[in-house]
Amino acid sequence: MKTFFLQTRIYSGEGSLKVLQRFHQRKIWIICDGFLATSPLLDRLKQALPADNQISLFSDITPDPNISTVVKGIEQMQTLHPDVVIGFGGGSALDAAKAIVWFSRQQGLEIETCIAIPTTSGTGSEVTSACVISDPEKSIKYPLFDDEIYPDIAILDPALVVTVPPVITANTGLDVLTHALEAYVSPRASDFTDALAEKAVQLVFRHLPTACKKGDCLITRGKMHNASTLAGMAFSQAGLGINHAIAHQLGGQFHIAHGLANALLLVPVIRFNAIDTRAQKRYARLAKLCHFSPANADDRSAVNQLIHQIEQLKRQCGLPQPLAAMKVTERELTQRIPDIITAALADVTLRTNPRAADDKAIRSIVEALYE
Repeated sequence: MKTFFLQTRIYSGEGSLKVLQRFHQRKIWIICDGFLATSPLLDRLKQALPADNQISLFSDITPDPNISTVVKGIEQMQTLHPDVVIGFGGGSALDAAKAIVWFSRQQGLEIETCIAIPTTSGTGSEVTSACVISDPEKSIKYPLFDDEIYPDIAILDPALVVTVPPVITANTGLDVLTHALEAYVSPRASDFTDALAEKAVQLVFRHLPTACKKGDCLITRGKMHNASTLAGMAFSQAGLGINHAIAHQLGGQFHIAHGLANALLLVPVIRFNAIDTRAQKRYARLAKLCHFSPANADDRSAVNQLIHQIEQLKRQCGLPQPLAAMKVTERELTQRIPDIITAALADVTLRTNPRAADDKAIRSIVEALYE
């Protein structure tokens, strides 16, 4: 038996911030990073809130939020006792906000509403039961999953992402693609998650190149915002896989953007998973659905076309070669592989990969980055 449920109420499209007009005479606590704290976007968010609210700010969020940041946030939340918590920013800010609220609630501190407002189109964190917390001392990222982590409200306003630089647009957009692909071949996939993943894949291939080149196009930005949320809904229900299990380690070891780490691994992961007959058929179905391959093509040929289109999409988005992206030599990567393998095998996302993986499999995928 499989389950599917929706817990987060989603408001999307230009002007979605108007939803915040419903909150009056509340203690509102905004969680964001230091950059957004001095950005006009934060002013836009504050202006969307009625003036009779009491607004506080926690802006200590850094990329890959770590355990100490979450602890500090919990301490502040216990002092402020906010009614509404707003996670505002990219995946790091949203994950930190969700983690802080989740742990605080476990300690008996309740809030009325947790709101997620993404300012990038990639993680899907605004609609997922997951958050990733890093341990810099061990160079490991810990993905946490719990139904209580879901935000209550997600606001997808494309006006908040028009100034995102092309490189970040590319990285986050390919993160969306990875989420959708892993959810699609997951053993826990269902008709419901398939529909979400299929639409997300189509939107990414159709709109990501334009979003990278013409970032001020609200229609395109809105489509990528929706794709991110669709993929987030899909993987939150179906799970992820080995792509994320290894990408978490590349991020922890080399401190590269999560979406970029995922993008570097996409092709070798598809080649590894496609040895499984079911996964191969599912990749092939996506290739045909996107019209990358004729309807009568054999599965292997269709998978190769999907891989070709992914490589072309990466080139269109200007992604660097793996070693250059990680800023390491082949020897430096080789030295880290044992640690990457150990941590990847323990990563919870590996559980829903369509094909079982051992240390040799993970090594082969990482070593494919040399090519």
